[in-house]
Amino acid sequence: MSDPFDLEQIDEAPGGDAPALLAPYVAELNPEQRQAVEALDGPLLVLAGAGTGKTRVLTTRLAHILHQRRAFPSQILAVTFTNKASREMRERIGGMIGRAVEGLWLGTFHAIGVRILRRHAELAGLKSNFTILDTDDQLRLLKQVIEAADLDAKRWPPRQLAAMIDRWKDRGLTPDKVPAGEGEGFGNGRGVELYAHYQERLRTLNACDFGDLLLHCLRIFADHADVLAAYQKQFRYILVDEYQDTNVAQYLLLRLLAQSHRNICCVGDDDQSIYSWRGAEVGNILRFEKDFPGARVIRLERNYRSTPQILAAASGLIAKNQGRLGKTLWTELDRGELISVRGVWDGAEEARVVGDEVEALQRDHQALNGIAILVRASFQTREFEERFLTLGLPYRLIGGPRFYERAEIRDAVAYLRVLAQPDDDLAFERIVNTPKRGLGNASLQAIHAVARGGGLPLGRAARTIVEGEDLKPRARNSLRRLLDDFDRWRGLMEAMPPAELTETVLEESGYTDMWQAAKTADAPGRLENLKELIHALEPFDKLQGFLEHVSLVMDAEMAQADDAINIMTLHGAKGLEFDTVFLPGWEEGLFPHQRALDEGGQAALEEERRLAYVGLTRARRRAIVSSAAQRRMYDRWVTALPSRFIAELPADQVTMQTEPGLYAGGVDDVAAPGAFAFDDGYTASDRMRRAQSAVPAPTYLEGQADSVITTDPASSSYAIGERVFHQKFGYGRIEDIEGNKLLIAFEKAGTKKVVDSFVDPA
Repeated sequence: MSDPFDLEQIDEAPGGDAPALLAPYVAELNPEQRQAVEALDGPLLVLAGAGTGKTRVLTTRLAHILHQRRAFPSQILAVTFTNKASREMRERIGGMIGRAVEGLWLGTFHAIGVRILRRHAELAGLKSNFTILDTDDQLRLLKQVIEAADLDAKRWPPRQLAAMIDRWKDRGLTPDKVPAGEGEGFGNGRGVELYAHYQERLRTLNACDFGDLLLHCLRIFADHADVLAAYQKQFRYILVDEYQDTNVAQYLLLRLLAQSHRNICCVGDDDQSIYSWRGAEVGNILRFEKDFPGARVIRLERNYRSTPQILAAASGLIAKNQGRLGKTLWTELDRGELISVRGVWDGAEEARVVGDEVEALQRDHQALNGIAILVRASFQTREFEERFLTLGLPYRLIGGPRFYERAEIRDAVAYLRVLAQPDDDLAFERIVNTPKRGLGNASLQAIHAVARGGGLPLGRAARTIVEGEDLKPRARNSLRRLLDDFDRWRGLMEAMPPAELTETVLEESGYTDMWQAAKTADAPGRLENLKELIHALEPFDKLQGFLEHVSLVMDAEMAQADDAINIMTLHGAKGLEFDTVFLPGWEEGLFPHQRALDEGGQAALEEERRLAYVGLTRARRRAIVSSAAQRRMYDRWVTALPSRFIAELPADQVTMQTEPGLYAGGVDDVAAPGAFAFDDGYTASDRMRRAQSAVPAPTYLEGQADSVITTDPASSSYAIGERVFHQKFGYGRIEDIEGNKLLIAFEKAGTKKVVDSFVDPA
């Protein structure tokens, strides 16, 4: 009998009668998976829920196309989002058919873009040997463009311009297509002009950045219909992984290529679209049926990962989103534990509780590798790291350095090291020109020369050199100001607590301002980490004690353990699974994150909810959610309202555990699922203003429980018909009153319901 996978048997025009033999790989699939594999004609959207075998379906479908002799390998385009996924897919296909398949167009969007662009580089004004710039090269080139335009690169940072250009390219926009008004906030309104100059410089250098790899392809296809037609004819089948994460440029490329045969299969999960900050557009998957009329939609809902309780809780939560196609996960696995929701006093108590639970699981023979702590913000990891070090529990931080290894924390600690030990050369060299003070390599070399000549530490050499003429006046004055600052800060060491002193140093040195001025995506997170560092200093009476503590933490070789707890952000956990998942910090303002709500409104709220869904569905056996009644945020202790996501969990899938008296009205009033809901009339800022009541000490709740906000409404002092003013919505007139909630018809914002404490008499 002939080999059904013998590609040489395929007719020149594939698509003949399929072999009668039912391949074993099809027989092993569940009914929905098999439908997704065998539906080879026309557009297909596979809505693959978490843990439903998405990769298996995509890989098997590709093998099935070959098995059915529908296409040569070179006529199949399969797009993934990571090189790892591409390698895994290629290996699985090879395992299915018994040998490697050559000629497949299988790779990431960027890899496919490079392959096309190398063939047609001249149509984009490039040579085929063009260079692809990395981030550092891109920033250097942008700095040249900014300076050539007679702009100050310090005031208009290249990173900010790079982020703006990357967003335009993600949307498939060349400089002439950028909408009017965009880019006005950069370079005195010259953002688009700088984008155009940057593209010209790239062509002159025969180079492109990563965004160009797709942008140039789109432009070639738009300007050269014959080239597009050739690729449309070639690709009989298109397969796309993680379709919910595509940006506009990727979406446009796929639509163009699929217009001929229309045999495009997109696999994704709209409920796991969590990367809008990277340009992902959840709308791409939501409008698939509109983009491809007659498309078939197959839902993969059988989950092979989690218990029924976890799936029911996750499904109940995500059902609150309006922008979704809808599906409900189910499983044949045995019943497991209910979702545990815990209320704790503060972040430190949260870390202690998690540490105790991990030790209990370890005694019960649970492998640490099967335990994960998933945080919303990176600053949350510090308290867990330090707690695990205290307990001697090995851990690994996935997706980033450990807290004290982060660049901004190392910089801040270097300032403190120079403060405590003026002769610390390594620390001095790290911060002498951070932030930029005009002390470049020439200045540092001059300081080093004096140090070597006199056998002096760099700090003392700097004091010597500012009295001479070895440095240019500007650099000399800048260095003198820094040395004077250190003298002043040292004078404060005895009278000022280390936490307050550190805050002063970071502000007066310009380090905090540096990150506040940075418009990069990671800048807000770095600022949060600096605030967490100040929080970490609070228990210490002396700066030296804290520095010794940091040295011990940095010296711990915990990450080398084979069996270790996994700590990562929720964004970094997508695609992973663990037996036990801890989900700390489910509080308003932290999760959902306040910055996301303020910037993105309802769309951002739905993405935050999808992030919660992703967190829950990482768990195989148990999920533990926790919220703190207070947390150190925004440089002060604040009352923390439990996240609305806790309220949205189905009550019959949750068990509550909380400290007695934690909330004034009792846990049933505040934190229990279903006990409270947020009215759309409240703005995100309103809710955080309610939560941000400054308190004198971390243990304030024991004596001031009545200060915690509950759902018990108070009567309002306002009257129906009274005119009021709201900081965001402007002037309006009260139409109805319910307790302390006012229904107000605003003159410009329409009718909204707000709490009376957020309006003033007009």
